[in-house]
Amino acid sequence: MAFAYQGEGALDYFPCRYGTSKLLFRGPRRSLEGAFCAVLGGTESYGKFVPQPFPDLVEAATGLRMVNLACMNAGIDVYLNDPSVAGIAAKAQIAVVQVVGAANLTNRLYSVHPRRNDRFLSASPVLRAMYREVDFADFTFTRHMIQTLYAVSPDKFTQVAAELRAAWVARMRTLLARIPSQTLLLWIADHAPAREGPLTPDASPLLVDAEMIAAVRPHASQYLEVVISEEARRKGTEGMTFPTLDAPIAAEVPGPAVHAEIAAALGPALLRLM
Repeated sequence: MAFAYQGEGALDYFPCRYGTSKLLFRGPRRSLEGAFCAVLGGTESYGKFVPQPFPDLVEAATGLRMVNLACMNAGIDVYLNDPSVAGIAAKAQIAVVQVVGAANLTNRLYSVHPRRNDRFLSASPVLRAMYREVDFADFTFTRHMIQTLYAVSPDKFTQVAAELRAAWVARMRTLLARIPSQTLLLWIADHAPAREGPLTPDASPLLVDAEMIAAVRPHASQYLEVVISEEARRKGTEGMTFPTLDAPIAAEVPGPAVHAEIAAALGPALLRLM
């Protein structure tokens, strides 16, 4: 029912399902017969408020049929917990796997919703003991919790970050190993992966750095790093479709100019894998 009425000026995402999956993906629904490329990822790949997200642009430029399986705010867990999506990715000629943040996954310190990975469920006794001054009942979303833990104690947060980083690497290796087809690991951000210095919970993909990329890169057929230009970022919401009340949200997600840059880099990379 969340899609029944999205407000005046809202974009129709033609939500659809594949197989027995409980997840709603951006449509229109595509055929899974013959050659196609599956796109697994988060908000950037989904294309919130963008009439033509980069998978659509890649299809138009290359002729390769793209099946967009991205989910808003997805972590790695959403794909590991859904056999239908794993089966689709296994059938694909190529699977694009976006580098998503490390906060939206269940780990030894806290758990997240299996499908809506940005939803915080509960903290472990270890995390509660570490942060006795924090009331975890205040949190609904992982980002809010992570930012609060960092603000309370940057020193203690290093232990949290270490756990998330280790879980992310293990989980990403598992995901890539489950896809027998060609895989392209895709980095999308306004910066390259950090190579030194402590990670803070501000830049996206959250808490992912060059060391983590290097640890999972050998498990993918190809790695593509797309660093968005300042020119594309300055165009902001130009060309986006959204209700007036959603303007603050729209300003925080990539616009059409960003998607065009991603498509321009991704299309040739996919053709090289064919």
